[in-house]
Amino acid sequence: MNKNSKPRIVVIGGGTGSFTALTGLKKYPVNLTAVVTMMDSGGSSGRLRDELGVLPPGDIRQCLVALSHSSTLMRDLFTYRFEDGNLKGHTFGNIFLSTLEKTTGSIEKAISEIGKILKIEGTVAPVTFSKTDLCVELIDGKIIEGETHIDDADGKKKRSRIKKAFLKPKVISNPTAINAITHADLILIGPGDLYTSIIPNLLVGGVTNALKKSKAKKVYALNLMTKYGQTTHYSASDHVQDLEKYIGKNMLDFVLVNNKMPNKKTLEWYEKFAEEPVLNNLEKINTFKIISNNLIKDVILKKNIADQQRRSIIRHDPDKLAKAVIDLL
Repeated sequence: MNKNSKPRIVVIGGGTGSFTALTGLKKYPVNLTAVVTMMDSGGSSGRLRDELGVLPPGDIRQCLVALSHSSTLMRDLFTYRFEDGNLKGHTFGNIFLSTLEKTTGSIEKAISEIGKILKIEGTVAPVTFSKTDLCVELIDGKIIEGETHIDDADGKKKRSRIKKAFLKPKVISNPTAINAITHADLILIGPGDLYTSIIPNLLVGGVTNALKKSKAKKVYALNLMTKYGQTTHYSASDHVQDLEKYIGKNMLDFVLVNNKMPNKKTLEWYEKFAEEPVLNNLEKINTFKIISNNLIKDVILKKNIADQQRRSIIRHDPDKLAKAVIDLL
């Protein structure tokens, strides 16, 4: 890194995890790139993907809004979710992105145009421009196809652990994403659901090779809570072990772990879905440094009534997470 240039940080993931990380990090003098999963098949993104034949826009939209320096009104516009009529469940930003993709013939051009409207500082790079589905094979041999079905479990039915994840069909990576990873000073993996936000990026051809070649510090931000059907009863070491199946052994330099317990009311909500705080049992692992901090945002989030997907009610605090990451530079 040139002493006069901004540190280059790449955030790999998708959804609210990347939104949270980027929201905090954009307050610092850094050069940000979001490498975004493109395998979403549920909710508004899934409907637009199926009905219009476009790439799923939701994770891209969240990253664009996170990097935006436009007015609050414009950011609210792109996150507005329709509550009635045929558009119920859709966000305006998803529809706008899909419309621009159809109009310009390219999601890349659509991202560029919306980036101008939202005055973003940074780059949003879909991990691939090819259409593909996330699939998993369970220990009992069952195959589940489509991210929305992997995320479908509600804690009422027992399901085997995930044995391996794969893409169908296999796809190649976006050169912009590979270039950002290769030349980064720090790479933040997560936070986000392990099998639907993080690992899908690592399954795209060329991504893990770029991570191996990159001299960047590699940081994994652990989820606050387990995710039923994906990481049921997973400890911190279980998360790391599964991640290393795809990223490779001894690739991580740091792991960020939350050390504050959510309040009782929050825990009771998660218990209904057989989810629990991720237990930190990484003390005996010496291949990376463990950073243990209070990373929870103290606000319980309320769900939009038109949102058809179940979402977490607690998140990482953008400022706490960003400070922990910047300190590693």
